[in-house]
Amino acid sequence: MTRADSSRREFLLATAAGAGAAALTGCNAPGAARRRPSPNERLRIGVIGCGGKGLSDMRACAKKHGIVALCDVDHGKAANARKDHAEAPFYEDWREMLDREKLDAVTVSTPDHSHAGPALAAMALGYHVFVQKPLTHTVAEARLLRDAARKSGVITSMGNQGTCLEGFRTAAECVRSGVIGEIKEVHVWTNRPVWPQGIGRPKHIDPIPKTFRWDLWLGAAPWRPYAKGRKDSGFSGYAPFHWRGWWDYGTGALGDMACHVANLPFFALELDAPTWIEADTTDRNDETFPNASTIRYGFPARGSRGPVEFTWYDGGRKPAPEKLPGVKFHIGGFLLIGTKGSLYSPTDYGERFELHPKEKFADFTPPTPFLPRSPGIHDEWLDGIVNGVQPMANFEYAAPFTEAMLLGNVAMRAGSRIEWDAANLRVTNNTDAQRWIEKEYRRGFELPTV
Repeated sequence: MTRADSSRREFLLATAAGAGAAALTGCNAPGAARRRPSPNERLRIGVIGCGGKGLSDMRACAKKHGIVALCDVDHGKAANARKDHAEAPFYEDWREMLDREKLDAVTVSTPDHSHAGPALAAMALGYHVFVQKPLTHTVAEARLLRDAARKSGVITSMGNQGTCLEGFRTAAECVRSGVIGEIKEVHVWTNRPVWPQGIGRPKHIDPIPKTFRWDLWLGAAPWRPYAKGRKDSGFSGYAPFHWRGWWDYGTGALGDMACHVANLPFFALELDAPTWIEADTTDRNDETFPNASTIRYGFPARGSRGPVEFTWYDGGRKPAPEKLPGVKFHIGGFLLIGTKGSLYSPTDYGERFELHPKEKFADFTPPTPFLPRSPGIHDEWLDGIVNGVQPMANFEYAAPFTEAMLLGNVAMRAGSRIEWDAANLRVTNNTDAQRWIEKEYRRGFELPTV
């Protein structure tokens, strides 16, 4: 490492630490006093993660604003982004990009284990941030991002695009208007995983491709040798897709899909932190997530709403048929059961929904809209930067949502019911489970100590 590289690393770690300190002490972070762009101004956006969702996030932002810097550890995955914006400087290391470039906003579309670092550092510099779902890799990281966003004053959004859809907001208005009565029971399910889980670490080691920075891809995760997928071993590789099934990098089926499928129930019922969580799973190991799980959450009463029992299913599991007689549940969706009826969506985002029993709601007219409508998940964030208005998926909502869902993964690893003290970020009945609320960070990729 050169002296310049060392200096850049120290600077970015210091700015990230500043974000955490500001969140804890109440000091103003740099973003709190930053200027607001004029309505006709093109924002200067840096893109961290240029392939897959990163490419679509970039292209959505580029319709109205400027893409002035690109960052990715995989030159192959970054090829299309670099072709779109050949004039933009390209970096392999996000720390170097944030050190060198003057930006207004940043998108973070990396694997789950690499969300928190760049998001915290960007907020410390006063940059608005858009982070793909799930917001973070751990419960503790979600709390850090929420607190840093509060103190920095920047405009934030998580990339769960269903939040912006017309049907999603109409369904939320139906629930909040009491159309199906008081809701005490929620069921959410997905066909994930569609990647290998329930497997151990590969025994083979492969050369690292010259166009791929494995060390930077690992980032905060513990070091391990690079390995490609091999059919004879049942191992499909880590990157660019199958990282989702590994504890060190992903958040499993729950992290991949709960921020979509559970979004409407969580938002419409204004859920917050559960007080207990328990998980029933198939095979468990320390390397990858189980192949199937059922996770139950107990959400306490809040305001005029009573307590809610929320059940998550993955790996092909679904609610019992009697929960909605006569309906064959889709491979993914959600069901809210109320005292006056049920709301069922056979979609991941909730943009289409049905009210049951159908004969009771045959002449149903949705309530007069009272939630704001959205131009789209990216434009809602970008317009919010210009107008000083937080989008619906901002970190004040997205962080508690992410915290709650990721507690299901903690319950999986614990293998028993956990009792949760949200105010203190503590598992109160299982001291061993507390270690999965946060994680250790590899040297050079540490987050602030809080």
